[in-house]
Amino acid sequence: MPKFESKEYDVVVCGAGPAGLMAACTYGRLTGGAGRVLLLDKKEPWKEPIFCAEAVSTGRLNALWPISKEWVRGGISGIYFTSPKGYRAEFYSKDCGSMLDRSRFHHALADGCVEAGVECHFDALVTNLSRDGDSWLVQSMTGGELSTVRAKAVIDATGPGCRLTRNVDCLKGIESGDTDLEPAIFAVTEGIKHSREHIELFFGSEFPNGYGWIFPRDGVEVNVGFVLGKDHDTPIPLRQKLLEFINRRYPGAKVKAVYGGMIACGQSKRPLAMHGVFKAGDAASCVNPISRSGIVESILCGKIVAESVVEWLACGTDAERSRVEASVLDRWMKAQGRAHLQIANAKPTFGKISDAQFDRAAEKLSRIPQGKASLWRIFFTVLSACPSLIWKMRSFLR
Repeated sequence: MPKFESKEYDVVVCGAGPAGLMAACTYGRLTGGAGRVLLLDKKEPWKEPIFCAEAVSTGRLNALWPISKEWVRGGISGIYFTSPKGYRAEFYSKDCGSMLDRSRFHHALADGCVEAGVECHFDALVTNLSRDGDSWLVQSMTGGELSTVRAKAVIDATGPGCRLTRNVDCLKGIESGDTDLEPAIFAVTEGIKHSREHIELFFGSEFPNGYGWIFPRDGVEVNVGFVLGKDHDTPIPLRQKLLEFINRRYPGAKVKAVYGGMIACGQSKRPLAMHGVFKAGDAASCVNPISRSGIVESILCGKIVAESVVEWLACGTDAERSRVEASVLDRWMKAQGRAHLQIANAKPTFGKISDAQFDRAAEKLSRIPQGKASLWRIFFTVLSACPSLIWKMRSFLR
């Protein structure tokens, strides 16, 4: 049974992914370690598997958490966009991204939490959240025994699906629900020839409303997988579909492990805070709707939420607290959410691009010299290959 240092806390953070770790650490730093903050998760945040391709924008991450070579597998200088027939277009930008070792990265974030005065328990599964007067009761289990602590505020960073808040009546307004989830699967694989400095993305009807990928890891292993649109039902199990893709394209490759699950897939417009509960990261559906990237987004969201919680706890009236809660979504929208909503407008259109149109665009782009194909040039070349879609993209292009 966890030996909590107190029965009452200013903040309890539930979930020790990037959003929860950043939120707890930021709160601890902003309060100089004086704020009583408890971070709970069922396992150490550096334990595998971590369901992610591990690629991030170097500049965006470094602005939020200084990058250390100790938890970077390598640098990324380009992306290959591969069409169904195998035409490959290249976007090249030296040192534009980094491949993280997520286990080590999470360990560094957790160390930051401890340094900031956060009380961390990575053996406590949060099982229930209930309202009690002006505070919250957070119940967790470890070793078959239950413990309950009281919190003025709660940060829900438990990931997609809103399991923590789903059955809390007064929090229905911030519940995202299963409609914001998409199926994804990947395999850690050896024996696939690849560029260690490039991500490769696959498009076409094989991945309806989604895409496939190869992400380099350590020069030997790669992460190969795909995500499908939330409304698509594949006639075969995802694991079988992935293994068939690997065997067809990379005969002789050795699959070491397969991981799968549901991931957040879009930008929610729902409030991010209500009645002293604040949502962060995937739990708040703060995810790029097309790339489904969420690491840097989660860290940014965790920072915004922690800053908001500090303000909320300093409020003297319910009206002031309500204003802070309402402002959290506005802060996120200003920082990243509005861009995500624009991307979400384009997402259905990309699902209508045919294999022939992808092939035509990629074949044209493949003739462009390295470094000359910007992301916007690639985007508009794909659109020019299917001009009937340009009109449908008008809301995104405005």
